[in-house]
Amino acid sequence: MPKSREWHLVARPQGWPVPEDFALVETDVPEPGPGQILVRNLHLSVDPYMRGRMNEAKSYAPPYELNQPMHGGAVGRVVASRAEDFAVGDHVLHGLAWREYALVDAARAVRVDPDQAPLTAYLGVLGMTGLTAYAGLLRVAEFAPGEVVFVSGAAGAVGGQAGQIARLKGASRVIGSAGSAEKVRMLVEEYGFDAAFNYKDGPVAGQLRAAAPDGIDVYFDNVGGEHLEAAVSAMRVHGRAALCGAIAQYNATEPVAGPRNLGLMVGRRLTLRGFLVSDHEDLRPEFVREAAGWLRDGRLRYRETVVEGIENNLEAFLGVLRGDNTGKMIVSLPAE
Repeated sequence: MPKSREWHLVARPQGWPVPEDFALVETDVPEPGPGQILVRNLHLSVDPYMRGRMNEAKSYAPPYELNQPMHGGAVGRVVASRAEDFAVGDHVLHGLAWREYALVDAARAVRVDPDQAPLTAYLGVLGMTGLTAYAGLLRVAEFAPGEVVFVSGAAGAVGGQAGQIARLKGASRVIGSAGSAEKVRMLVEEYGFDAAFNYKDGPVAGQLRAAAPDGIDVYFDNVGGEHLEAAVSAMRVHGRAALCGAIAQYNATEPVAGPRNLGLMVGRRLTLRGFLVSDHEDLRPEFVREAAGWLRDGRLRYRETVVEGIENNLEAFLGVLRGDNTGKMIVSLPAE
């Protein structure tokens, strides 16, 4: 019987995850039952939100179970089917990553076309991360043409797209922060940001003030912490922030201090609004239509950091938490 390898969470991480919290387990490849498909995964997504699901605390998504395979976005090829709507050879997007073979209920799989876009794009620029950027900027932050936009974590998959969408939709100025000089150059020279800075070079507030001396209208937050405090100080009257993530505190073992300047929200009538992409699925057709057009025209750029092999899935995930990736982090597996 053929074998499959899959990653299990075997202990709840305390602070930063360590290899001992995980195990790469070999299992038998299952046979599909009625209404199921067997998928040989080709590309796996690793994302910052997965760190929260490793905790036992109740959250917007159930925690990963101990000694069970973890999951996340994946694209693969159907190798066996007992579902009417899928045939062997179809490529599908589904939610059972962190493994080589996935037994997927057909109702939870979406067919994707490798001739329309690279398969990895369905995990990033045309997938969940892209929709997150689109919904967060346009619906949650209510961006309007002519406004000044600041994006933290701007060299990541979500942030890079959020900044470019702002530019494409008529922002007067787009500013990004990133963690290296190389990423800063990419934001300006490749993604078309008007300004960018390395948050490791000095206090965020001072660098943001230099990049946006007249203030900002919209903040797309992927980081939290010092970045959020700096953005609140820089916001003009009626400024809005879309709170997408807080990677700066995901591995904290002590309570994290909130921004110390929230009193500014009253006089400036500011709005800070958290969101989940799952609340905005109705935007997906509009998003895919627009984003696909921008990609065809060359107006929307994206990067991927690709790690090869299921055995390196954990290291790729830890790399996302460290900020090693530029754009979307993908784990690619060899085809059969």
